[in-house]
Amino acid sequence: MNGKRSSRIKEKEELSSILRKSWYNLRLSVRDSSRVHTWDAILLTASSPQQALLYNSHLLRAKRLGRIAPSTVTLAVPDPGGHRIGSGAATLNAIFALATHYNQQLGLDQVEITNGIDTETGSHDISHPAVINFMAKKHILLLHAGGDSKRVPWANPMGKVFLPLPYLASDDPDGPVPLLFDHILAIASCARQAFGNEGGMLTMTGDVLPCFDASVMTLPQDSASIITVPITLDIASNHGVIVAAKPEHSTQNYVVSLVDDLLQKPTVEELIKSKAVLVDGRTLLDSGIIAVRGKAWLQLVTLACSCQKMISELLKSKKEMSLYEDLVAAWVPAKHEWLRKRPLGEELVNKLGEQKMFSYCAYDLMFLHFGTSNEVLEHLSGVGSELVGRRHLCSIPATTASDITASAIILSSKIAPGISIGEDSLIYDSSTSGRIQIGSLCIVVGVNINLDDSITDGDSIKFILPDRHCLWEVPLVGSGERVLVYCGLHDNPKSSLSRNGTFCGKPWKKFLHDLGIQESDLWGSSGTDEKCLWNSKIFPILPYSHMLKVAMWLMGSAKQNNEYMISLWKSSHRISLEELHRSIDFSTMCVGSSNHQADLAAGIAKACISYGMLGRNLSQLCEEILQKEGSGIEICKDFLAMCPKVQEQNSNILPNSRAYQVQVDLLRACNDESTATKLEHKVWAAVADETASAVRYGFKEHLSESPGSLSCKEYRTNHHDGCTVPPFYPRTVKVELPVRVDFVGGWSDTPPWSIERAGCVLNMAISLEGSPPIGTTIKTTKTTGVLITDNEDNHLYIDDYTCISAPFDGDDPFRLVKSALLVTGIIHDNILEDMGMHIKTWANVPRGSGLGTSSILAAAVVKGLLQIIGGDDSTENVARLVLVLEQLMGTGGGWQDQIGGLYPGIKCTSSFPGIPLRLQVTPLLASPQLVSELQQRLLVVFTGQVRLANKVLQKVVIRYLRRDNLLVSSIKRLVELAKIGREALMNCNIDELGEIMLEAWRLHQELDPYCSNEAVDKLFSFASPYCCGYKLVGAGGGGFGLLLAKDAECAKELRQKLEAEKHLEVKIYDWQIFL
Repeated sequence: MNGKRSSRIKEKEELSSILRKSWYNLRLSVRDSSRVHTWDAILLTASSPQQALLYNSHLLRAKRLGRIAPSTVTLAVPDPGGHRIGSGAATLNAIFALATHYNQQLGLDQVEITNGIDTETGSHDISHPAVINFMAKKHILLLHAGGDSKRVPWANPMGKVFLPLPYLASDDPDGPVPLLFDHILAIASCARQAFGNEGGMLTMTGDVLPCFDASVMTLPQDSASIITVPITLDIASNHGVIVAAKPEHSTQNYVVSLVDDLLQKPTVEELIKSKAVLVDGRTLLDSGIIAVRGKAWLQLVTLACSCQKMISELLKSKKEMSLYEDLVAAWVPAKHEWLRKRPLGEELVNKLGEQKMFSYCAYDLMFLHFGTSNEVLEHLSGVGSELVGRRHLCSIPATTASDITASAIILSSKIAPGISIGEDSLIYDSSTSGRIQIGSLCIVVGVNINLDDSITDGDSIKFILPDRHCLWEVPLVGSGERVLVYCGLHDNPKSSLSRNGTFCGKPWKKFLHDLGIQESDLWGSSGTDEKCLWNSKIFPILPYSHMLKVAMWLMGSAKQNNEYMISLWKSSHRISLEELHRSIDFSTMCVGSSNHQADLAAGIAKACISYGMLGRNLSQLCEEILQKEGSGIEICKDFLAMCPKVQEQNSNILPNSRAYQVQVDLLRACNDESTATKLEHKVWAAVADETASAVRYGFKEHLSESPGSLSCKEYRTNHHDGCTVPPFYPRTVKVELPVRVDFVGGWSDTPPWSIERAGCVLNMAISLEGSPPIGTTIKTTKTTGVLITDNEDNHLYIDDYTCISAPFDGDDPFRLVKSALLVTGIIHDNILEDMGMHIKTWANVPRGSGLGTSSILAAAVVKGLLQIIGGDDSTENVARLVLVLEQLMGTGGGWQDQIGGLYPGIKCTSSFPGIPLRLQVTPLLASPQLVSELQQRLLVVFTGQVRLANKVLQKVVIRYLRRDNLLVSSIKRLVELAKIGREALMNCNIDELGEIMLEAWRLHQELDPYCSNEAVDKLFSFASPYCCGYKLVGAGGGGFGLLLAKDAECAKELRQKLEAEKHLEVKIYDWQIFL
């Protein structure tokens, strides 16, 4: 195996790219699981029933936040009775729990019981074929999260898989703090695609974030696969190693090989002897990710459905079955002899041994392990530091009232003035008063320190947490009490006193000597276990102020009266980390954390409403506020009552559309749907008014009105009685225009974005099938009245001009021409008093093309009318009038379509918000080489799908008015990409343009997943091997697509294959740049 060597330190752009792509895929799979398949079930293993309750609350939260699809079954499955059975047995037990769930769902009450009810587990085996076959078709994600987190003890209460990991947090500042679990879900959502329609299970560990593009995984059918990554031999000596056979399939990024052997923490000599060393001197690390498909999955399900007797035997013998040593060994023939001697090994070999295991070696996999407290901080300050949101959903004092370093990370916390926080420290889910000093490289989780309540008899406390320490607070079940817990950042709770164990960074012997504590005070005198932090009774349960003083005494951060402190400490009831793990009041912890975050969200929302309502996503904040027990709705009602006054006070800077949308969201939070629905009309009316102000500035308002209530005949009679009628001179005008295809930047041209923020679009004018496809012919007629016809045999004769007035019926097929007659002044200025017109229009493109047909046709008609009357038919004036026309029509579109059709060639157009809206069109001076290469490599394809842009537009506008941060950042990125794309084209870098198109297409789906559909996905999937880029044009949802081939040969081959694939039902158009 000779793959490329990846740098130990990954480039920040790669990590960012992988995570962003994974999160995009996760959101898409949740919002439109019919297109992007999601997991049928997500299972978490837990160490106890109490921890399972906590995990279930986290799973419900993930569903509420859109991290897990509503259709996905979620279960947290504890080890039976809280007794450890090992990760392998826990895997079988979790699958069995899901089978039991499906058994009840299928209504198969009379299941076949093979061994009766097991007395140890309280469950019976399931052998009903319907359940097993049903399970075998499902796609399951299993996360092992039931460990006791000894090396990350502060994560024990929440579960290590749910520790905070604020990568990409700044992308959604009003959303909840991202957790390690959320990022694992994102990576796993890409892995789901590798299973296709074949049932299977992906197993991952809860303390590792494997950053790689899981969407390209190749998993052999009917087998198990283990994900591996090349690693140096020194690291391999502390982990599991895979010995792989010769590659069966390889690319530049990965290799698939049969697994020959499994090694656990091997020495260098063992690695060499087993031929596990690769040609580059590295070996394959077991990442802990295991995929099982097809027949291997069916056999595993069958075994799991009959596993209760096996688990009972483990419980009786007090033994464990490991996933990574025992269970996977059943798929590796070289391990069968060893496995048969292990607990239940014979049964594993007999039930699973027919199938094989493969290694999928991902060269680019970045292995982020959260195994120790120090590793957690390293991942926040190392390669991923620029991805970290360092202030998220928090309340912090001004810089003049506190000393908080810039590198400190403060998440979901309320920090009072008078506090000091050192470099690279992490504060999460906490509240603190003043007079607290937190050192550098500290971790503070779940504490509620209020020193103001600790002042008695003038005795003021200042709490100091030294550098490199962890501090957390835990509610105890049954007693209603809380205990403060602490240790050094580098303390290993498993290291014994005799093996250089430490507490608060000091060797145990020095710690005991300095404070005068006896070993028997911590471990008793009859214990047989090794003496270590994990089982030391060191943490006192006392009144809060006393716990703070004892904590500082034990940590050595403050001078205390040693005799008094040791007496206080010895006389108190004390608890160890081991006992604490079994005594956590998970219910109280969940409710307290939820209320705390609701209070923080309420404080942020109140500040937003009080000071302008401009920037925050109140809809999202309200979701958190409503989680507060009892008072969430009342808080939202109070906010709603504040809105009218705030809207009045900020009327000069606050758009009415935004103000009304805030009220709509608050009404819905208050469960007042009827009033919210009524108010929505004001939202859209405000958007129209604000757009009109921007595009109609300097425009004569009366031009949009009809001249009066007279018909043509009455007007002629009243105005020409006794007068000489001027002679009639017939005129004919023909205007033909191209369509436009947009490469990137769409949506930034659409109101209300374009009237509030800068936009930029890169598009191109093209003719189709040898000619411009859009046009109009306008003839003057001697007889009065206007005849309108189109290429679909629609026609209308108008002799009463009073009927031409806005607003128009949305179903009126002639409203475009009527609006053009208004904006050009023809109606109001009575230009038709002595003549008539025949206006014929055509658009030789399929309906719903996405090529800007409506706006470009409007431009053609406006231009033709201006030419007929001798008006200003300059491109700038026509483009401006079309903006007014579209506003009159109420279509809500942007400016890029008419710009794309009116200005020839390729252009990059920028818009600048304000009154009036300003546009700057920059044509690209395309070289002959660029024109030739584009026309050879770019396929313009009609998908056969009719787009529904209005529905997409409405959803996007509402999200913008809510200040949905993901939407705002996506459109900002589209604007940036348009500028990058311009440079790429100027440099004739077509491949970079392809990459930009791909990212733009991902961003369009981020804005709304329904901009694509199954037929479009099939087209792009079919074309992908030949393309460096593809996207739909316009708002998407159907219509035309652009396929940018890797080269001219790929373009020819792709065209031939598309024309031969009749099931895709697409049509390829010949096109030319319209210069």
